[in-house]
Amino acid sequence: MRCLRIATLNVWNKSGPWPARLELIRAELARAQPDVLGLQEILRLSPSDGAESHPGPETCQASEIAEGLGYQVVYGPASDWHGGLTLGNALCSRYPILDHQNFVLPGAESGETRALLYARVQTPDGALPVFVTHLNWKLHHGSVRTAQIKAVVGHVFDLAPKGDTCLPPVLMGDFNAEPEADEIRYLRGYTGLGGSTVYFTDAWVYAGDGSQGATFDRRNRFAALAHEPPRRIDYIFVRGPDRKFRGEPRKTELAFTANATQGGEDVWPSDHFGLVTELSV
Repeated sequence: MRCLRIATLNVWNKSGPWPARLELIRAELARAQPDVLGLQEILRLSPSDGAESHPGPETCQASEIAEGLGYQVVYGPASDWHGGLTLGNALCSRYPILDHQNFVLPGAESGETRALLYARVQTPDGALPVFVTHLNWKLHHGSVRTAQIKAVVGHVFDLAPKGDTCLPPVLMGDFNAEPEADEIRYLRGYTGLGGSTVYFTDAWVYAGDGSQGATFDRRNRFAALAHEPPRRIDYIFVRGPDRKFRGEPRKTELAFTANATQGGEDVWPSDHFGLVTELSV
């Protein structure tokens, strides 16, 4: 059965020893060979005249990560870091990206600004709608994240309506919420929000290795800096499989977990671990 390999990673912007981390991220891309990669906490410097339409590795962190690896890159800003520097989400695809849009998510009153990046990828087996997001991070912002996830789901159904001929849409990123949280339970069909219910397949639950699958884990010394408990907060969801079993997760594993030693200290690709899954098409 043919599959698409989908991966996600919160890159942790350029915190820590970025050149060493970049080398580890690129090494994992060479190993995992994802067809589509969603990235969060990506930095991009836009020119003052706004003329740049295809950011290069000098100005876009996602392009720096993907340089020479055969990916097309699109980016969507989420927060303004001033001076033309923004932080946001990116998508890297080995297949043509037909179009893309960026949507601001609710919750700016919380002091954080978040966004949803949408792209339509033309795979050999049909168009694939892909959504990449990064929700509020504070542990007590569950009410903000529930509003954000409701908005995210609305965009998914608007851009990839049920009955469309495209492949089942993929939603991935750093949700900053554990599986027991209402915002994740809503996506998995366990609870309603505002009188509505939906169902998206959690690729880890469907095809993971049976472990907890913590993606923010204190054994990673960069994650340990936050003094937070280890937990699973990064996800790949698919609204499927459909009646042809397209979009069925076949195998899901943690990714970007290999570390190296530099100057006597462990270096990890990011403060998060990522995920990679194979979806049947």
